[in-house]
Amino acid sequence: MAKTDIGPPNYKNFLPPVIQKNYGKWKHHEILKPGLLKHVAESGDELYTVRVGSGRLLSTDHIREICEIADKYCDGYLRFTSRHNVEFLLTDKNRVDALIAELKSKNYPVGGTGHSITNIVHTQGWVHCHTPATDASGPVKAVMDELYDYFVTMKLPAHVRIALACCLNMCGAVHCSDIAILGIHRTVPKPDHSRVPNVCEIPTTIASCPTGAIRPDPKTKSVVINEEKCMYCGNCYTVCPALPLADAENDGISIWVGGKVSNARSAPMFSKLVIPYLPNNPPRWPETVAAVKNIVEIYAKQGRKHERMGEWIDRVGWERFFRLTGIEFTDKHIDDFTLAPNTFRTTTQFKWG
Repeated sequence: MAKTDIGPPNYKNFLPPVIQKNYGKWKHHEILKPGLLKHVAESGDELYTVRVGSGRLLSTDHIREICEIADKYCDGYLRFTSRHNVEFLLTDKNRVDALIAELKSKNYPVGGTGHSITNIVHTQGWVHCHTPATDASGPVKAVMDELYDYFVTMKLPAHVRIALACCLNMCGAVHCSDIAILGIHRTVPKPDHSRVPNVCEIPTTIASCPTGAIRPDPKTKSVVINEEKCMYCGNCYTVCPALPLADAENDGISIWVGGKVSNARSAPMFSKLVIPYLPNNPPRWPETVAAVKNIVEIYAKQGRKHERMGEWIDRVGWERFFRLTGIEFTDKHIDDFTLAPNTFRTTTQFKWG
């Protein structure tokens, strides 16, 4: 029978033979050294994973080089992780050292395992997205260059997940990361009344606002925005290009800390605001890099073994966290620290009734 489903192919057709043979029957996994994992199946079969960080935005030439390395050492098997890592999968233990040596000779960063900083996930930024308040790849590259040593070693108290979202709609899920870099708009969209009647559907534009800040203006056949209600999300600009909100002088970056999705030792946590605003300062974003590095290094000194960043802060208290890091507590923090506990979903066992 001819195939009528043109959806994505079954992923199991692309698994290495050893994973297909032992699917769901793995006995244990261990980290042998930074960037190298060993998986042992109940059958006794072994699989080795060599993890390297990728540049996130990859050229076809670079992907071709990665595939050629996989052909040479891994019978063509590799995978890309959700955190932009590349994992080479080997069944021959004797090839591991040669693979790692070639990767290092070509300047691939081998690491990102265990108590380290894994590759930073980020959204599209100025490259593709229409509502970014900051770039994505630019600040992430600058931050990772400064924190490179924490990627290729495992000397932190626990995993540190860093994420960047270029606006508060947060495609990058920064709300649950140890450190979150979040682009923020601070300017209310300015309606272009000459264009709104021609390029926008007024009912759709009004319905797009989550706070009800937009209402019709029959006199101009356009819309007006209640600035007190606007939360700078950019949803209106998504459906109405005559409501631009990007502001080169006023957009910037905020820093959030303490989130995690893991249920290990403590319930999942949401990140909390610690730095309300840092300026966009390309190409190296020195203010953002310094802020993230400062938080990581204080945590590296103060955290206990296996203690995630949010657990460390819970132990020492937020007041002491601000004192240790030298970050100023301002009126911009108050809502996040007084209202959040009543609204956060704090465990993965939560179910709607």
